[in-house]
Parts: sequence; structure tokens; C-alpha cells
Amino acid sequence: MLSGILNKLALLLVSALLVSCGSINSKGSSTGGSLGGVLKPKRDDKLPTNPSESRRASEVVSVPRNAAEARRAKDGPIQINDLLKGVNDSADIRVNKFIWEASLETLSFLPLEAADPFSGVIVMGWGRAPGSSTAFRATILIQDPALEAGSLKVAMQKRNGPASAETNRRIEDAILTRARQLRIRGAKRRQ
Repeated sequence: MLSGILNKLALLLVSALLVSCGSINSKGSSTGGSLGGVLKPKRDDKLPTNPSESRRASEVVSVPRNAAEARRAKDGPIQINDLLKGVNDSADIRVNKFIWEASLETLSFLPLEAADPFSGVIVMGWGRAPGSSTAFRATILIQDPALEAGSLKVAMQKRNGPASAETNRRIEDAILTRARQLRIRGAKRRQ
């Protein structure tokens, strides 16, 4: 059952990447568009009936967010191989090892469903904290190698919806405090 969920999650992620890059339109067919070009409606697409909407649709310009997107825009349409291999195959995506370890330790009462150290994503399943009757699940994103508050995003969820911002902040604070302790302990071992 878990592998089926992971397969669906992977398929959803790949399709979201393709849709966000403009390689697949909402009907599921390939558009062959590039990141940096002007977006123009195709003949088979439904054209707007209002003249002001028609003018705005032809004036939409996609602006690259970073140098890699600008480079890809100059090279033409994005190929599926470009999405899978990334900009530089020899570059590794780094996450802070102390935040990673602290996240796993702090939320050890939750079962681990998925973890990807290259992208910095940890998905924890449903569980209860010791002494609590509320069931939670968590998704953690470590997006920077620096040991800073901005490097960590935690999304806690209860059975009836998302947990409060205060709960997320408390978990983030606990993880960052533990990460700092682990960094200090690691520095003392090297001396």
C-alpha cells in the first residue's frame, strides 16, 4: 500500500513539474513551449471572447526566475531529459545535516514515510506525541545548507486539517534548537 502511495506521489510530482514548465497543457498534450518565450494561444485552444482578454493573453511574457532558466530559454524548448538531469549533473543539492538529523530525532514519534536528502524533503506519517491524544503528520522541507530559521519549513497536519501556525513554529524551534546542539557536539568531537 505504501509503495502505491509513493508511486502516485512520484507521478503527481513529475506531472506538476511538466505542467509548471509549460511542456504539458491542461488537456494533457504537449505544447512544446519554452520558458522564456511569449505565450500565444494555439488554434485548438479556446480563444477569449472579450477583446481586452485577447490582447492580454497575447501579451503575457514568461520571465526567467534565475540564470539556469534564462539559459534554458535561449536553448529552445525543454526536453524531458533536461528536467530529469537538471542544469548540472555534477552539482549536488545540499541540505544542512544538523537540521536533517534534528528533524528525524525531534519527530521520531511519527513513522517515516519518505525521505529524500538530495531535495531536503521528509514526509512523516500519522502518529501521536507522547502524552497527547491528537494525531499529527508532518512534512519537512530543508531548503538551504545554512543552519538558519529560513532553511527549515515544517507543515504539520491534524486529522481535521492543517495544524496551527503556532504548532508549526514550535516544531521548527524544537528542530532548530536540537540542530544547534548537534552542531556544538560535533565541533567538540573534532577538537
